Amino acid sequence: MKKTILTGLRPTGNLHLGHLFGAGQNYVKMQDEYEFFLEIADVQALTDNFNNPEKVRKSIFSTKNENIKSEVSQKKELFGNDGESITYGFLGYPVSQAADITALGGEVVPVGDDQLPLLEQCREIVRKFNNIYGNVLSEPEAVLSNTSRLKGLDGNEKMGKSLGNAIFLIDSEETISKKVMDAVTDPSKIRKDDPANPDICMVYYYHKLVTPKDDLKTVCSECRNGDRGCVACKKELIKNLCDFLQPIKDRRKQYEDDPLLVQKILSDGTNKARERAKATMKQVKEAMKIDY
Repeated sequence: MKKTILTGLRPTGNLHLGHLFGAGQNYVKMQDEYEFFLEIADVQALTDNFNNPEKVRKSIFSTKNENIKSEVSQKKELFGNDGESITYGFLGYPVSQAADITALGGEVVPVGDDQLPLLEQCREIVRKFNNIYGNVLSEPEAVLSNTSRLKGLDGNEKMGKSLGNAIFLIDSEETISKKVMDAVTDPSKIRKDDPANPDICMVYYYHKLVTPKDDLKTVCSECRNGDRGCVACKKELIKNLCDFLQPIKDRRKQYEDDPLLVQKILSDGTNKARERAKATMKQVKEAMKIDY
């Protein structure tokens, strides 16, 4: 039998390149190899969007994942008292996540390296439960992406919507152009013909994601030799990014034009997940002697 995968996305905004390279490409590869459950974690999204449920509902069709640790400091205004007061739903997110994974029998969980501590907490909960009540729950294993975290255009170690440094999968060519033209390059390159170091240039960083290998070698060598200006390099990246994202936009448009199909996919998936969760809870209650 195929192993079961459970992973999730929080519906709080549009997906960006960080989601695609950090997790999305893994999802596509794994969907045929595993019994694959992709959760849209609407209830979990309410833990820090409780005052804007309309946003969560609207974002069901264009989801975004977040990291708890990095967000606490970013949501001081939401929680009040300079961030000292945090809702239990937000603080207890790892336990809620563990419930989702174990309810569906998740054996494999694709994660970024920043989420390994959350998964380890789930594993500890499973081990403790099984130690008391018998081998009932599956202890999930992590699968890391080759690009577990994508840097932002500003050089920040994390790409994020709230940081204003992300390229979203739905961005227009005009939007992509504006963002790329503002991207951080080697500060030592003052004039067009100055040699530069592509290893500290965010434009080259993104070239490595979407530019063909042969062209990438040219980009690198011309940059180091001073044969390439930053403006021309950025324009080439803009074209390559737009070409790379166009098939995704085309596929998205098909689903946007058929909302009933999307609703059916969500409904069918939800019903399947509920049946799996019911079976798990039956085993849990039997093991805990509360199956009455």
